[in-house]
Amino acid sequence: MAHINLLPWRERLREERKREFLSIMAGIVFIAGGLLFLVDRYFNGEIDNQVARNDFVGSEIQLLDEQVSEINQLRQQKEDIRARMNVITDLQGTRPVIVRLFDELVRTLPEGVFYSTLERSENTISIEGVAESYSRITELLRRLDESEWFAEPDISVISAAEGVEVAMNAAFVFTLSVNLELPNQNDGEEV
Repeated sequence: MAHINLLPWRERLREERKREFLSIMAGIVFIAGGLLFLVDRYFNGEIDNQVARNDFVGSEIQLLDEQVSEINQLRQQKEDIRARMNVITDLQGTRPVIVRLFDELVRTLPEGVFYSTLERSENTISIEGVAESYSRITELLRRLDESEWFAEPDISVISAAEGVEVAMNAAFVFTLSVNLELPNQNDGEEV
């Protein structure tokens, strides 16, 4: 019988399969490396894209913040202008009040009474004057109380005038204060 050795054939087949396996493994590793590289490039590109978007959004937010601060400044200027306009309107509206006030002071002044000083502090008027008698001062207080421009007249000092001899025509110095009240504007009368 002939001796046939089948070992080299099997070994060659094993070696061939081993080379095929290694080449397939090398191909898979190469493809996996390529895929990893492509995935890495894709995600890095997405990250760079998102960073660019975030930078853009940040710059737009900064522009909007500047615009908001400018709008707030404009609103403040608008409120300042409105306040000034209100002050001017109030001044123009109350300008005739001083004329009416003096007119009313003359109307309430009885004969024989003279004002020496008038001082206004907000809605209080302080009056110093000279009167011929107590009855004239009483008449002044009554007229001030009846006036629709004045309220709560309060006399604080009545004394004999200095340098005047006590006689029938003795003069009296007085100091009084009265509150200013604007009459109702509903009457259609301009104040």
